Amino acid sequence: MGLFVVAQTKNPSQDFLTVFEKSNGLETGTYQQVITYYKLLANTNPEIQLDSLGMTDSGKPLHMVTYNPDGIFDFEMIRNTKQIMLINNGIHPGEPDGIDATMLLFRDLAQGKMDSPKHTVLVTIPIYNVGGSLNRNTTTRTNQDGPKEYGFRGNARNYDLNRDFIKADTKNARAFTQIYHLVQPAVFIDNHVSNGADYQYTITHLFTQHNKLGGALGRYLHTEMMPTLEQNLADKNWDITPYVNLFNEVPEAGFSQFNDSPRYSTGYTALFNTLGMMVETHMLKAYKPRVEGTYELMKSMMDIIERDHQKINDLRAHAIKELQAIKTYPLAWAVDTTKASTLQFKGYEGKMIPSAITGSNRLHYDRNKPFTKEVAYQNYFKPTIQVTIPKAYIIPQGWWSVIDLLKLNQVEMRVLEKDSMIRVESYKINSYQTRSEAYEGHYQHYDTKIVAVNRDIRFKKGDYYILTNQKAFRYLMETLEPEAPDSFFNWNFFDTILQQKEGFSPYVWEDMAAELLMNNADLKGTFEAKKKAEPDFSKNWYAQLDWLHKQSSNYETAHLQYPVYRIK
Repeated sequence: MGLFVVAQTKNPSQDFLTVFEKSNGLETGTYQQVITYYKLLANTNPEIQLDSLGMTDSGKPLHMVTYNPDGIFDFEMIRNTKQIMLINNGIHPGEPDGIDATMLLFRDLAQGKMDSPKHTVLVTIPIYNVGGSLNRNTTTRTNQDGPKEYGFRGNARNYDLNRDFIKADTKNARAFTQIYHLVQPAVFIDNHVSNGADYQYTITHLFTQHNKLGGALGRYLHTEMMPTLEQNLADKNWDITPYVNLFNEVPEAGFSQFNDSPRYSTGYTALFNTLGMMVETHMLKAYKPRVEGTYELMKSMMDIIERDHQKINDLRAHAIKELQAIKTYPLAWAVDTTKASTLQFKGYEGKMIPSAITGSNRLHYDRNKPFTKEVAYQNYFKPTIQVTIPKAYIIPQGWWSVIDLLKLNQVEMRVLEKDSMIRVESYKINSYQTRSEAYEGHYQHYDTKIVAVNRDIRFKKGDYYILTNQKAFRYLMETLEPEAPDSFFNWNFFDTILQQKEGFSPYVWEDMAAELLMNNADLKGTFEAKKKAEPDFSKNWYAQLDWLHKQSSNYETAHLQYPVYRIK
């Protein structure tokens, strides 16, 4: 970590007004203005420290700013007595509300404009997507009311960083991972601006899905933290509702909670039992109240941590023990349609009317017709795929790209000290689907199915043995089980096993196949039955030869063999 500044004596004569304030809420600071502002704060306030850890794809470092009224910045020491809230800003720099709101929050805390928290330390990444922040424009946020100029969603390599937390294709994501594991926050906030429906609210919240977080920690998030935040904001005359997860539909018809899988920030942080939420301000509201609402939400969350600091600490510690006691792990989730919450939703009348452009119908909201209605909110999820939890995984050392990510996420591993024959559960990839269009630099797989068998395999000295009984348990299950939606298999880390490397010449294999069938009556019976049952197969000479080849000892064992092995 590179330390930028040393805390100095306060100098109240310094100009601590932000670009946002100087423009009367119409503008947001540039990347350089934001970093310069935090340098000034850190130079004049011993409670604030500015650091950087790792580089971004833009060639510039990723900064982090810490506020601790005790002036202690050793995170291992901090965690002994306090809870840490990590605030991520500018992941989509066209949504800069959190960038400006957090600058105001850190300044007001340092200058004593609010009570300093006794049990909470704040850490922020001022601008996560540095490359996108440097790519400023005035037009790409088509639906958004201000600020005058802003950054771009894609980073320096045009990645959407809020799809990159598991796969970590970018330097940004790898630097974030270092910061996250250094800080190990109890609470995580990622500040955004929403696209979607029109409604009366300026701010909405998107907590990580409570069923997926699970156990007592998930119940606390759902029944205590979220309602307290809503009430705290209501007491300050800030209405808030869950994120309206819709596209070109009206909210009063009902909507479901967003499924934040581990590719997203809050899905990723949940893997390490962090209480996470995204703030989603409303794109059609003016910039000034959006920033002010984000500011008040972060203050309210800080107050909740102050009140519940010991409970949060205990629940997170207990969550690890709960996970270690379970026998099966849910890999995929879907909305539980048998349950729903009811919102007193404040919206505007919306209906479909003829389009003057397309000749079809288009959605139109009438802001002259506000309403408050009961709306069904489907915020209960149920598992759709579950897997038994292995005692350990073994990964051959040749898969270094995966091993590097495990190390980056502080997974505890040991290296085999000698060649060893080990009884394992082995997966063959039975079937999968692949996206037909590029998605975040990948042609991602989905609907993956496996076949498992038990077998003895000789592993080599230097291969990696990974126990699941560790803090990174969820991370291991979500990345190493190929059926998980955001598994490393589905993100193409193992695509070389999908290509058959050796084949056959039909005119040679024809004679060998005939001998194979002559010497194997059971195989011959299965082959004849398959031809009768499958007309397309019986008409395809190559498919028949290929099928027989795959039943023979000539077929390569590496094809479709998933190279991560389970020890029960």
